[in-house]
Amino acid sequence: MKAISKITIGLVAAAVLMVGCNETTAKKPAEVDAPVTEASLGLRKTDLYTEDSTIASKTEYRTAQAMSSSKIRRAFQDAPPMIPHDTTGMLPIKIGDNRCVSCHDPVMASGVGATPIPVSHFTNFRPTNKVINGTFKNEVDNYKNEVSIKETTHLQGARFNCSQCHAPQSQGNLAVENTFEPEFTSEDGASRSSWDYKKYTADLATIHGGDNFVTDADVANKNSAAGHLPH
Repeated sequence: MKAISKITIGLVAAAVLMVGCNETTAKKPAEVDAPVTEASLGLRKTDLYTEDSTIASKTEYRTAQAMSSSKIRRAFQDAPPMIPHDTTGMLPIKIGDNRCVSCHDPVMASGVGATPIPVSHFTNFRPTNKVINGTFKNEVDNYKNEVSIKETTHLQGARFNCSQCHAPQSQGNLAVENTFEPEFTSEDGASRSSWDYKKYTADLATIHGGDNFVTDADVANKNSAAGHLPH
């Protein structure tokens, strides 16, 4: 009985000590961490129910005239370059009025210091479908992963509306800091396009050029002569 009493007393004493320790280390109500607020969850760190505190600086587009402005660094490799000059009177672009090409056409660009339109904009990637003897015929066979690529001498209609990819750049400060850092694959990637017709099409086994259909046999013979294997 004495042994049991001693064990009981020991357990009670240990329990008292543990409770005392917990009471000593437990945080008081005033020391409890503040609750997570909605404002702290996003990048803006402001009230999400109003725009009053998230308004960026005033939008300010460049007013320099064409041929007197400086190029804007591209956001990433082959990104559509931003327009660094005033576009008043140049937009909207219409089928009979595209003032961009008057300076950016490769023939004129070097003379006026403008960025020349790249060769990709003079390349037709759209297959031509024809009706032959009353039968609708596709120029390419999608089931064979064929493509249609034709290098032309004129600006393609798919590229005619310049402002669908190119736009003026505001010089105002963003409400949220931009921490993106591009990695260019070419030394002049911040200022020039790396798109080259031969670079991206030389090894394709199913190129169709000109206005005539190219058969699979023609492609195979061409690749065999060039030492290329069909993909």
